[in-house]
Parts: sequence; C-alpha cells; structure tokens
Amino acid sequence: MKKRLLYLILPIVTLILEILPYGAVCNFANPEGDPWRKTFSYFDLTPFGYANFAPFLTALATCVILILLFVYLFTEKPRTISVTKAFLCIGTVLSLCPLFYGINFFSVVGALISASLIAELVLLLVAAKTQGE
Repeated sequence: MKKRLLYLILPIVTLILEILPYGAVCNFANPEGDPWRKTFSYFDLTPFGYANFAPFLTALATCVILILLFVYLFTEKPRTISVTKAFLCIGTVLSLCPLFYGINFFSVVGALISASLIAELVLLLVAAKTQGE
C-alpha cells in the first residue's frame, strides 16, 4: 500500500499547479498595441467562455485521475489502472491543446502540468510492466 500511495504524489502536484492562477492564458485585444495577456486558474471558467476549453477539461480529467488512484489504493484492481492510464492520455493531450492557438496561449505552469501528467503516465506504465498488468 505504501508503494501505491506514491502514485498520488504527481496528481496532487498537478492539481495544485492547476489551482494556481497562472496556468490558463487569454490574450485580449489592446487598442494601444500589444495584446493584454491574462492568466487564470485551470478551474476558472473565464478562458472556457473565451473558447479555450482545454484547461478546464484538463482540470476535470485530473480530478477523475485522482479519484481513480484513490480507488486503486484500496481495491488494487488492474482495470482501475487501465482506466487511469486512459484518462492520463486524455489529460495530457488536452493540456497541450492551447498550443494550437499559439505559444502565446501556453504558460510555464501549463508546461509543468503537461510534464507532470506525462510523468504520471510513464510511472504507471512502468509499474504495470513490472507487476505484469
């Protein structure tokens, strides 16, 4: 159980990064020249309202991942890890979607969120191979 408890560290770090108000980026028009760059929490609905859907959906996927890992902590069902890996793939793709708008819509915190989701996916893949799941 102690080893499985370590699986929760990266999703908790990801969730903390998503709560910070520096992840999701919106660029607003400025009549004086350069656009205003505003950053928001991944849970804030302002970017969602401006058609930047990916941060909020990534935050929801991270919450589902955390819940699934808590379930796995107590049940040890391999199916739970398989579903968690699928949600990690979805969350990783969603976290990289703001890059479709351009690099100006991506932040360092967004990159850290993507990196932590990828790291958790790699951790679960390696753990599944060693355990034969």
